[in-house]
Formats: sequence, structure tokens, C-alpha cells
Amino acid sequence: MNIPINQERLARTFIQLCEIDSPSRREKEVADYLRRTFHALGAEKIFEDRSAEQTGSQCGNLIISIAGNRPEQETIFFACHMDTVEPGCGVQVLQTGDIFTSIGDTVLGGDDKSGIAAIIELIRILQENKIDHGPLEILFTTCEEIGLLGAKALDWNRLTAGYGYALDSSGIDRIIIGAPAANKLLIDIHGIAAHAGLHPEQGISALCLAAQAIANLRLGRLDDESTANLGLIHGGVATNIIPDHIIIEGEVRSHSLQKLAAYTEEIQRAFQQEVDHWPALAPTALEQISETPTQAPAPSVLVNVQVDYPAMRLELSDPVLMRVKQAGLDLGRTLEFQMAGGGSDANILNSFGLPTAIIATGMNKVHTTDEYLDLKDLVRLTELLFAIVTVTVGE
Repeated sequence: MNIPINQERLARTFIQLCEIDSPSRREKEVADYLRRTFHALGAEKIFEDRSAEQTGSQCGNLIISIAGNRPEQETIFFACHMDTVEPGCGVQVLQTGDIFTSIGDTVLGGDDKSGIAAIIELIRILQENKIDHGPLEILFTTCEEIGLLGAKALDWNRLTAGYGYALDSSGIDRIIIGAPAANKLLIDIHGIAAHAGLHPEQGISALCLAAQAIANLRLGRLDDESTANLGLIHGGVATNIIPDHIIIEGEVRSHSLQKLAAYTEEIQRAFQQEVDHWPALAPTALEQISETPTQAPAPSVLVNVQVDYPAMRLELSDPVLMRVKQAGLDLGRTLEFQMAGGGSDANILNSFGLPTAIIATGMNKVHTTDEYLDLKDLVRLTELLFAIVTVTVGE
């Protein structure tokens, strides 16, 4: 298959995108760039939803319609997110041969601007070469990196496509067909404050209570489908005060909803048991002589569980995967169909009843200042998108 990709233009587009600041909730400059670009490419419609009212972003999600010249063919969509993680402002891209990096003090932004650049080049070559294709929809979301907020607030009824592809994973020639569900945990522990040097016996350390509970937990990889992590801890006011309030933030993920519920309950139970069995404080001298003794102070814990995102799972017989598999065959490639351990917009889109496979874009070492991308992989991605769009349905 001969695909007339303009590699220099593709590289230039990618660099331009990366050097536009777009941390989560500040995606407007990228959205404006995309509006101008697709307007110039003759997009049939450019629609911005009202998700910003929920996400707090400077702009909403964009849905761009490309008519094509085969209206009788089914409509498919491609999706990317516009935001990047920090440090992502003031990006300066360094191209050394085919390798793109930042100059070193920011992320590159290939997550997810590699996918965006490939889509723009795809539409350009389809139009320049008058390639026959069916209708396309392109979804650009906000706030993916801070909880998939843009996708969660998406006015998804605006999409007419029956299925599509989210361009958002590391590696190349990889298709993600399943990803776990996740629960967010907020563990709120209360002890009793006291002076650590004068009256330590009058205090209950929320930190020690938390440490004891954590020591009895299973964390990390729990089984081949599940993981758990406690990642943030806040609390304490001074080294000479026994901490009376600790907040821990964590998560549980699993491809199995039953295991997700069981492991979440296991964490809740570990903290509650530690609180229930914590030794009661000895009464003070004043309390011992009081005619109306008060109830001994005791620690407490509240574990708030919030569903972060649902699981996604596609079958190899699903049309969304049959189409990309045929595209790979047309290119003479063997694609890898894999399960993933992370969540993405695809989890949310699948929950809306829109079967969505995830396509790897070539990004590497994402969310670090060592992030890099190989132009050859970006070309391979664009070729795969071209093959997906032009594959004969039912072939």
C-alpha cells in the first residue's frame, strides 16, 4: 500500500502542537489551533460542547466532522486528548535525526499530541490525493490527564459514529482491547492530638494508626488482573504534636468488577479493624476523681470510595477490531492485541456504548522529562490510520 505521507510536514505539525501550552484545564490554545486547521481543511462541522461547565477547562471538547465522498459507508471516529501533564509549559522540541525530545526541563507532550499530529496528516493526504473514504468524526477531549474529566462530561449523543479508536498509548503497532476499572480511595483518619514531649500518653497518633493498617495490607500487584496503591498522604502540624488527622489517597484497579469490590473492601476493613482494636487512652487524674466520668476518646476512620472509571473489554470479533485487523493485513503488519493496566478516555467512551479500541502512537517514557518519540513510529501510526479509513468494509 503506497501512502503519500509528507514526513517533513508531519514532523512540523507535531513540533507546533508540542510547543503550544496545554496543561489540563488550559487547552484553549490547542483547541483554537485545531479549529483553524480543520476549518482550512474544509471540515463539514466543528462543534464545541459545554463540558467546560463541569470540568473547569478554558474550553469544551471538540467534535469535528469530515464528510468524505462515500456517505453510504459507516461513520467511524478517532479520539485524542488535548491536555498534557506538568511540567508542560514552555516546551521546546529538540529534533535529532528522527528523534523528538524536549530540551529537558519539560515533558515533550507526545501524550497525546502524537495522535493529534497523525490525524491532521491523515486528513491532509486524504484530501490532497482525493482518496475515497466514508464519513469521519474526530473527538478532541479536555482534562484527560486529571481523571478523564472531559470524556466524562462529553455530550456523546453528538457523535453519530458507531465505533472508533482512541489514539493514546505507548509503543507502536499495539491495539489495546481491554483496560481495568478503578476506584479512588480517600481515607480520613482521626486520632487525638497531644504534646509529644509533655503528654504523649494523652494522644493517639493518626499516623501510627495508618502505618499499622498499611503494614497489614496487600498493595502493588494483587493478581494478574488487579493492583492497589496508596499514593498520597497529608497530615500533621508540627514535630512536637502527635498528629490527630491524616488523609491518605489511593486507588484499586481490576479487570474484574468482583475483585475490584473485594479488594476495595479489604482496604476499608483493614483500616476499620485497626481503629476498632486500638488501645483506649488511660483516664487522666482529673477523670479518675470525677463523679461523672466521660467516655474515653477513641480514633475514627472514614473511607470514601469513588468510582473513577469503568472497565473496558472488546472481543476480537467486534467490528472495531475486525476493521483494524484488516488494516494491519493490508499494510502487511502483525498488530499486537493486548490488555492494559491503565484507564483512558476509551474506558468512558466504551461505557457510553461506543466500542473504542486504543491505538499506540509511538510515545515513550511519557509523563517524564525523558519523553521521546521517533518520527518513523509517527509515520507508521499515520499509515495505520490511513489503512483503517480506506479499508473495504466487510473485507
